[in-house]
Amino acid sequence: MSELHLARWRERIDAALALALPDPTASPQRLHAAMRHAVLLGGKRMRPLLVHAAGTLFDAAPDALDAPAVAIELIHAYSLVHDDLPAMDDDELRRGQPTVHVAFDEATAILAGDALQSLAFAVLADTPVSDAVRIELLRTLANAAGSAGMCGGQALDLAATGAGTLAVAELERLHALKTGALIRAAVRMGALCGGAASDDLARLDRYADALGLAFQVRDDILDVEGDSATLGKTAGKDAAQDKATFPALLGIDASRRRLAQLVDAMDDALAPFGSRAEALAALGRHAVDRQH
Repeated sequence: MSELHLARWRERIDAALALALPDPTASPQRLHAAMRHAVLLGGKRMRPLLVHAAGTLFDAAPDALDAPAVAIELIHAYSLVHDDLPAMDDDELRRGQPTVHVAFDEATAILAGDALQSLAFAVLADTPVSDAVRIELLRTLANAAGSAGMCGGQALDLAATGAGTLAVAELERLHALKTGALIRAAVRMGALCGGAASDDLARLDRYADALGLAFQVRDDILDVEGDSATLGKTAGKDAAQDKATFPALLGIDASRRRLAQLVDAMDDALAPFGSRAEALAALGRHAVDRQH
């Protein structure tokens, strides 16, 4: 999978996001401006890229993939807006830009996150697929975003902060919910748009579970070794807040070994698909090799 191919998907995703977001000149302008600030000022677009990569594996129509790709990025963006609030991680920098509550204000940031979440499901409800697939897409995203997924993981993360050392299994479950649930949903939604069979979905779930955890392990390593300018967010914040992280629990060398194990797990899960899974394999490599 060439960088050019991924760049074309990113262009398509960014165009679809800009089209889905409210007109900034329409009332309430401040809220709409905050929503666009949260979504359009950069980002890796990992989750919508996974939608396209998984859908392509099963020859899904690109037009069918646009809505789930947009929806999952809107959910991700809303989660970051709320995650950065003073009541959560209290961060002032995101994607190299002031966070929404800094650029606007806390109340507007809360409303912007709420509105992005609502918009995600409105967009997803218009996916041009069969009714049965559309319902499954909505169920998949709702489950991944709620207390059994991302929100539940964030609650566990807040409870673990400053509370002492977690067991490795507890830390992995925390991140399987907080980070992994949306990644798994992205892969699954793309595959559903292409009519994937249950056996294929099970293999892709294993790939996505390993990818979600690998993404977080790499994130934790970068927080220790990176700098704010490169990361686009505040480096060293995890240690400063006494957060539960893989380097804090395992050390850097053991964290790197765990990352290598997760790479092997991704490769094993994708092996039955052969070269057809090239895009998913490439995105896995990007996740573990990235510098920000």
